[in-house]
Amino acid sequence: MPADDQAYQDLVDRIHYSDRYSDDYFEYRHVLLPRQMLKLIPKGYFEPDSNVLRLLTEDEWRGIGITQSLGWEHYEVHAPEPHVLLFRREKDYQAKNAQPRY
Repeated sequence: MPADDQAYQDLVDRIHYSDRYSDDYFEYRHVLLPRQMLKLIPKGYFEPDSNVLRLLTEDEWRGIGITQSLGWEHYEVHAPEPHVLLFRREKDYQAKNAQPRY
């Protein structure tokens, strides 16, 4: 993505991150991309048959401008709204993976 492109940066600034919610195993959040951003996402990120965004690797979702702390995985797409990406990570991930301070 062209990070120096002002129109792109304006879209990145409009990405919405939900509050976190959890169950016994994972914490979750959803990320809403501005609809216009879908036009800028590489075609290879979409399933060819349905034109729904496929699950993205961490490098891919970070590459389109999504910023989150470590441990999140893109685990589901809300098919009726391909601009809604669902993320999860292991509950207490940060505490379990904290680096010791010296």
